[in-house]
Amino acid sequence: MPSRINRTVDARPAWQMIVDMVHAHPHEITILGLGRLTNLALALRHDPTIATLTRDVIVMGGGFGLHGDLGNVTPAAEANFKGDPMAADMVCGASWPMTIVGVDVTFQTTMTDAYLQDIRDQGGPASRLIWDVTRFYMAFHRQRLGLDAMYVNDASASAYLLRPDLFKTRRGAVRVVCGGVADGESIQKPAGKRFPPGAWDNRPEQAVCTDVDPDGVRNLFARLMRGH
Repeated sequence: MPSRINRTVDARPAWQMIVDMVHAHPHEITILGLGRLTNLALALRHDPTIATLTRDVIVMGGGFGLHGDLGNVTPAAEANFKGDPMAADMVCGASWPMTIVGVDVTFQTTMTDAYLQDIRDQGGPASRLIWDVTRFYMAFHRQRLGLDAMYVNDASASAYLLRPDLFKTRRGAVRVVCGGVADGESIQKPAGKRFPPGAWDNRPEQAVCTDVDPDGVRNLFARLMRGH
């Protein structure tokens, strides 16, 4: 690691940088959201036109119960959406192309210490860094969840960006509950299903991941870490 970084800090707030980059490169920017969606929602609030100028939005967040999981911080909600449900609902309702990779799909891919050790021993400095930074995360899974492996959450959304063919999706309007016992819960109205008029009407259809090829994700990650 360098002892000094000769770069100046960008004074713009994150939402402003998003707006500026999208306008500077219309229809070229893909946004990968791996945390709370506050800055993305602020960018939309200040300039709604970015939704029509963004190439793609991929978000790790939510959960739709497709494999028995709705959330990881409450029985109903995933951490990123629960952290700012109003932002998540706004982002899911924007007119940009969007794919949501929820915990019900990210939990399908796990990585063991043996897998990570193999990557560490065969890769370079980046692979060794991955080993080091996953020690805390692996300990959390053992102590809190009783698992001898870790879930692949953010990296699953990154994998979708690189290899969408490893995932299955379905389309439909998405809402995020704001308030109450189900605060942060994400719910999709699948395209083609008819219901009485409700809060999902006049919302754009977004893609929600429904399944994944876990071996494909692990192989992709290992190949990239090994520089192949």
